[in-house]
Amino acid sequence: MALCEIVNKIAACGLDCSRCADYENGEIKKLSRRLQGLLKGYERLALIKAKTNPAFEGFKDFQELLNIFAGASCGGCSSQNVKCPIDCHAKTCHKEKKVDFCFQCDEYPCERQFEGKMRERWMERNNRMREIGVERYYEEQSKMPRY
Repeated sequence: MALCEIVNKIAACGLDCSRCADYENGEIKKLSRRLQGLLKGYERLALIKAKTNPAFEGFKDFQELLNIFAGASCGGCSSQNVKCPIDCHAKTCHKEKKVDFCFQCDEYPCERQFEGKMRERWMERNNRMREIGVERYYEEQSKMPRY
């Protein structure tokens, strides 16, 4: 994958936006939409199944959550359409500093980015990118669970 594509998928902090449940072009959105189509009309059967399996009583709640995943609309932290709920200084700072990733900044690691365990993880991700390169980092982390 080309570096410019990776830059659009990986946030400045090192998280993979493209595998986020809120990403507008992500696999979770695509699979959720597919599942919506496959389950169209399933409400009647869920009511019948709920009589013997209480888990199906929550089918409407499941549909509501599936609708949220299917409607994902964040463009990722490198886009102009950022909807990430994480309070992250890097979302705007990397644009001001004209860098793609925090580790590329002269002030890295700055004191404004995260605290505690989140800060440790942020530094681990950025140090790893610096160590092996952004392309290899993307390949490596794409094989790991996102959440």
